[in-house]
Amino acid sequence: MTERETTRLVAWSQELRQVHHRLREALHLTRMSLADGTPGESATRELLLYCHGFCAALDGHHQGEDRTLFPAIAAAHPELRPVLRALEQDHSMIAHLLGGLRAAVERAAPPEELDQHLEGIAAIMENHFRYEERQLLTVLEALELSAEPREVLGPL
Repeated sequence: MTERETTRLVAWSQELRQVHHRLREALHLTRMSLADGTPGESATRELLLYCHGFCAALDGHHQGEDRTLFPAIAAAHPELRPVLRALEQDHSMIAHLLGGLRAAVERAAPPEELDQHLEGIAAIMENHFRYEERQLLTVLEALELSAEPREVLGPL
């Protein structure tokens, strides 16, 4: 294995950490926008932008994992299939929560309600990311997967 191949293999674990970090930041910015409470149309547009952007990024990340990353891990490490199933169930739960947030944003729900949606997403998302990192980072350091990070980990 060449040094370049080794770098690419190790990079999957680094890529996952970076994507999780960016998603945490996007959620933080969304919550800060909501907490700012600036009245008026521009604040509403800003919140819509943050919420839609965050929802699209998180959803895209999970779809990429389900479609590309998890099947590659399952093929190389069949013993991790129960872990992957649990992570996919989390993805489904998070997608449901994101749908609730989208609906609340579209009907201009009050800030308190939006924050409750974001709090629920934050709790599940953080739990999910920590579990995923504990279970998969070591595997990702040696995973042979020739694909673009954007395809595998979402369009961030």
